[in-house]
Amino acid sequence: MNTSKIMIKTENLILKPISLDHKEDIFREFTSEITTYTYPKPPEKIEDTIGFIERAMKTNQEGKTLLMVVLKKGTEEFLGCAELHNIDKDTPELGIWIKKSAHGHGYGREAITTLKVWADQNLDYRYLLYPVAEENHPSRRIPESLGGEVCCDYDEVSMSGVEHHILEYRIYPEDKSPQ
Repeated sequence: MNTSKIMIKTENLILKPISLDHKEDIFREFTSEITTYTYPKPPEKIEDTIGFIERAMKTNQEGKTLLMVVLKKGTEEFLGCAELHNIDKDTPELGIWIKKSAHGHGYGREAITTLKVWADQNLDYRYLLYPVAEENHPSRRIPESLGGEVCCDYDEVSMSGVEHHILEYRIYPEDKSPQ
């Protein structure tokens, strides 16, 4: 399934496939503060961001991911990125980051909830994974709001060299219960 043409509108958001149109936004907003709890590190130069976007566009076309930019409905202000990795597998992985100035408005939860609904309607999956640093309480509330349960935990060293204790949540499809 080619996901490079999918656009999803919600009450407050527009999710559009990632493109080079947002390279400056992503480069500017994916900062060391935003990446405090993420595996990736912030890009050092715009070319790093361009390379990331080009790889993401390719995996969207190949049907391996659904990597979207998150925009504010009405103004199309760039808010961040949301993704569903490994959609060609039976345990896809959710991810989200929202720029600092847009924190606290529920945009991350709305975007992830929307991707979960999309997955329920378009994918045949056992469960969605949502790994999150244990100390990142705002991000942990997202899978918990979707009925996610911690299935395992582990330590991980990010690309920035920071170690976090990761809790991995499983979020099941609406019509399936834990196995």
